[in-house]
Amino acid sequence: MRLYAVVAAGGFRRYATYRVATFAGVFTNTVFGFIMAYTYTALWDERPHLGGYDVSQAVTYVWLGQALLMTNAMLGGGFEDELMERIRTGDIAVDLYRPADLQLWWLAGDLGRAAFHLLGRGIVPMVLGALAFDLALPSSAWTWLAFLVSVALGVVVSFAVRFLVALSAFWLLDGAGAMQMAWLAGLFFSGMLLPLNLFPGLLGEVASVLPWSSLLQVPADVFLGTYQGGDLLGAYAFQAGWAVALLLAGRLLQSVATRRVVVQGG
Repeated sequence: MRLYAVVAAGGFRRYATYRVATFAGVFTNTVFGFIMAYTYTALWDERPHLGGYDVSQAVTYVWLGQALLMTNAMLGGGFEDELMERIRTGDIAVDLYRPADLQLWWLAGDLGRAAFHLLGRGIVPMVLGALAFDLALPSSAWTWLAFLVSVALGVVVSFAVRFLVALSAFWLLDGAGAMQMAWLAGLFFSGMLLPLNLFPGLLGEVASVLPWSSLLQVPADVFLGTYQGGDLLGAYAFQAGWAVALLLAGRLLQSVATRRVVVQGG
């Protein structure tokens, strides 16, 4: 486990070196946060308590989305491009023969990346949003802790989805198209564009049980106090269930890909 802790720390330091990019990202997240916050304010003024949120909660949801956008790599920017490139060039064969688990290696690095983005690109927009708007911030330290646990589970779900899609490059000439489809699905079904509880009828029911809801909708509702007691445990179980299922699927696909590499190498 020490090896993967070192990899995670390396992932954090790697993204911390891009200071200009981080500043630009903070600026972009803040600008879009203000645009969406004023849009949500106008919408909720016309439809109070839409989706079960009041205006303050709705605006808080906006800034949580900006904080978690890069944390959960909803628009990419994680390990997936590098992994697909290594598969395309054949360098992945070297990785598969190393005395380290391929999935855990990339997961550790992605956890380090997510931790940096949460701190480097999440806190400042949230603070600026709190200064400009009346946000529904938790008064209990336990709620903040529960939120961080939910965010961590969401990061693992996000990784597992992207790992599966990246491994498709073993069978596709170029996995970029599949990855772009996954990003679009993630933006829509995570609740980044609109909270999932605003989706009508069957669409809302389906969206709420897909893995992408673990990226934003579930952590946001934990932050806003929607889940309490047993409901909070149920939310964790939902996220953890998707994380385990997707990680196992990724491990299975990794095993199939490894046998293919071995056969071709032989």
